[in-house]
Amino acid sequence: MQEIIEVMSYPWAVRALAVAMMVGLMCGVLGCFIVLRNMSLLGDALSHAILPGVFFAFLIFGYSAIGFFIGATLAGVVTALFISWLQQNVNTKNDAAIGIIFTAMFSVGVIGISKISKSDGVHLDLQHFLFGNIFGVTNEDLIITVIVLIYTMLSVLILYRYLFISTFQNTIAQAMGISVNTLHYFLMFLLSITVVASLSAAGVILVVAMLITPAATALLLSDKLKNVLLIAGGFGLMTAILGFFVTILFDTTPGPAMCLVATGFYLIAVLVSPKKGLIRKGIVKFREQGRIIQEDILRYLDKSSKTTITQQMVIDRLNHSNIRTQRLLQTLIRKGMVLSGPNATLTLTDKGKKVADRMQRAHRLWETYQSQKMGIDPNLVHNEADLSEHHLNEDLIQQVDSTLGFPETDPHGSPIPRDTK
Repeated sequence: MQEIIEVMSYPWAVRALAVAMMVGLMCGVLGCFIVLRNMSLLGDALSHAILPGVFFAFLIFGYSAIGFFIGATLAGVVTALFISWLQQNVNTKNDAAIGIIFTAMFSVGVIGISKISKSDGVHLDLQHFLFGNIFGVTNEDLIITVIVLIYTMLSVLILYRYLFISTFQNTIAQAMGISVNTLHYFLMFLLSITVVASLSAAGVILVVAMLITPAATALLLSDKLKNVLLIAGGFGLMTAILGFFVTILFDTTPGPAMCLVATGFYLIAVLVSPKKGLIRKGIVKFREQGRIIQEDILRYLDKSSKTTITQQMVIDRLNHSNIRTQRLLQTLIRKGMVLSGPNATLTLTDKGKKVADRMQRAHRLWETYQSQKMGIDPNLVHNEADLSEHHLNEDLIQQVDSTLGFPETDPHGSPIPRDTK
């Protein structure tokens, strides 16, 4: 902490942190539209394709932040237009057109910058453009980033409704008279200037991480676009701040540090997302398996109602974990579906019998459907029905019953329980 406080006492460090935060914010917000429109590869392409603009700007303006901005922006716009022209006028797939153009542009930029950097008196380091040089930002870089941030945020705010509808309902947007192509090109222009403004913080290679990862993280946490934009902007800010401090503490390169921080946030969201997270999915799957085991227990007790059934017999029959099966049996007893008698004997209650009949009804109807409507041999339908019976809701069961003409027996001659409602 003392080291961070000491570094932040210098004006260049404050300037660097300010630029990093602004880059994180605008990349996070704009990245949402890039990800939702499946333009992630295009963002990667534009971030690489601006290098020729840097090269030619240096030849014309010398070492000038404003010159680099103008040249790189023009290179990005030209690349976007050329890719669109190639996609529309030449029989080349979209992703192939993007790959062809951006690799060619990137190669021109690398060759040009590498060549002139070898000249005497030229201080143009290719690595700074590739991986960023946040500690080398100038007042000009700061001013340019502020202008781009304000322009980008205002554009998103003013055009939010148009961006929203063209992102999710492109056909309806066209029917409403919205110029979808113009909006697309303007979005690519915003993407171009954002990438250029991010050059000093993340570099052309890693800026795509700042565009995509916070947006992808936000989309895991919310389904509403307004919330996604706020969350992505917040993650972009936190990524920049934490990445900046990691760079100081570990004396490493800023761009990769920010990229790893962004990835860390994403992985956390992958785990804890309330709807899409792995933990949530694991809990849902665990509960679903428990429900299926409980239904299997009820069916087994129903089919064996004429014999004495004990807890151990249920455990041996279902071949599940002893502890879990015992816990699920206790749950069924608490719910009043199963009665536990002397010597751990088990019997169904009327409530449990109702659920078991529903499972039996779903099982035998699905066997009948497979046999009559799908032409499957009756001897082969049992295993599939065993799996499907747990996932047929009441409406679907009624629909299958109606489609089959309300059969009374299954393909094996067993009676199909009637709906008791």
